[in-house]
Amino acid sequence: MARQRSFPRLRVAAAAALLMLASAPALALKPFTADYQASYMGMQGNGRMTLAQADGNRWTYTLAVTSPLAELKQSTVFEDKGGQWRPLSGNDSSKVLTKRQNKTAAYDWSRGVASWSGDVKPDRAGPLPLQPGDLDALLVNLAIVRDVHAGKPLQYRMVEDGRVKQLRYEVAGKESISVGGKTVQATKVVGNQGDKQIIAWVVDGMPVPARILQRDNGQDAIDLRVTAVR
Repeated sequence: MARQRSFPRLRVAAAAALLMLASAPALALKPFTADYQASYMGMQGNGRMTLAQADGNRWTYTLAVTSPLAELKQSTVFEDKGGQWRPLSGNDSSKVLTKRQNKTAAYDWSRGVASWSGDVKPDRAGPLPLQPGDLDALLVNLAIVRDVHAGKPLQYRMVEDGRVKQLRYEVAGKESISVGGKTVQATKVVGNQGDKQIIAWVVDGMPVPARILQRDNGQDAIDLRVTAVR
């Protein structure tokens, strides 16, 4: 039976990792849909990222990946509060063969705590204290793109799955990659998280990474390559 892997809220958790972003100016948010070619646990499939305005300064950011044997969906509702992106709630569901998992996150900024419910271990349910600038893993995708374009440090405090992680990415130069059949220049950024490595390729004018690769123990686990953005 295929072993279920944690998906980067990517995790393109992803993924905020996370910017101590309180002082960094944010680019204007605009709705988009990005289609991806996805490889997950050796299976080929399709992925889609969307950003939609929910209400006023609230936004819904979603990542869905489907393949013949697996389905993954992650979503985050967040608010743009004076240029700072604050997660409010999140949902992470997956199905690999016959195994299903569903987790829900709640970020209560009035109380300053985050908590999790659903298929979570008791020691991962929280509550955990929040700090200004905290992101969840999915928001890291947007934060990395924003900060690469702005020339900001790629450092983040991520509050995700009942844990706090300090994440740091480094720019690893420029590379040519293919996007929708066209060759474009991308900035390559790399982040190491224990036995996991996240690599993202950022292209000027594109609101999300053109490619996101997660490696577990040196092996490619999840690979998302954008085919179209609209």
